[in-house]
Amino acid sequence: MAFLREPTVWIVILIVILLFGAKRLPDVARGLGRSARILKAETEGLRTDDIPSTGPLPTQAVAAPPAAPAVQAEPQAAPRYLVDPVTGEQILAQPVTPPADGAPRA
Repeated sequence: MAFLREPTVWIVILIVILLFGAKRLPDVARGLGRSARILKAETEGLRTDDIPSTGPLPTQAVAAPPAAPAVQAEPQAAPRYLVDPVTGEQILAQPVTPPADGAPRA
């Protein structure tokens, strides 16, 4: 405890006692201890992350995506069947597609 021989340490201790008072010093020390424990727990959580912290991160060469074909064919959907509620027979459901030119249907 060689640091207690320094006069500046005693001056700082005296100022702390004058500022907070002798009755509040245990509360201040308790709060500092809690803060130190929380800080230590949070920094430990950062150290034990799933990402390795030693060495550079692995890099992968990213190739350019292949050029898209000029015209892409639409994927063929499986035919859907509906059940007629009156007769109970299966009816092929026809998808409704809008006209290619954007004009409204007649």
